[in-house]
Amino acid sequence: MIDLRVLTPADPADWPLWRDARLAALADAPYAFKVRLADWPTGGEAQWRARFARPDAVHVVAVPADGRPVGLAGGVPGDGDGDGDGVRELRSVWVGPQARGRGVGDRLLAAVEAWARRGGGTSLRLAVLPGNAAALALYRRHGFVDASEGGDAGGAAGGDAGGTAERVMVKRLTT
Repeated sequence: MIDLRVLTPADPADWPLWRDARLAALADAPYAFKVRLADWPTGGEAQWRARFARPDAVHVVAVPADGRPVGLAGGVPGDGDGDGDGVRELRSVWVGPQARGRGVGDRLLAAVEAWARRGGGTSLRLAVLPGNAAALALYRRHGFVDASEGGDAGGAAGGDAGGTAERVMVKRLTT
């Protein structure tokens, strides 16, 4: 059985769990993230607490009985780029190899979507790197479409310094 835990900055035991999940994700699936494992060489407590401490965000971790995280997803309010007040962003989605095919990704997405809805979100936006077919399939299964098809929730994303263009997808949230 794999439980989902919503982590909070107020619980001192939570930031290490987020750190462990994020490092596992970066080690397992470097192709899925713009940030690299080498960007967090030692990950001192202050650096991880700062990354984790945003009070208006949500951090969800999938944890089996052994306590080692096997999945994560996060959500943050939109970046205020003119898309409206109701935009929320899905970030850092990962499911470890030992938990794939067991519905963990579906549950993580549902948890972030529920957070977005509770906070008045009208759309949930994400960016996915090219070639990540499993993530694209998951997002499409949950009703995400390319942002150019989604109306007011964003357009094409620019690339990073290395020229990797992300695909921006959006899901409208209805009440």
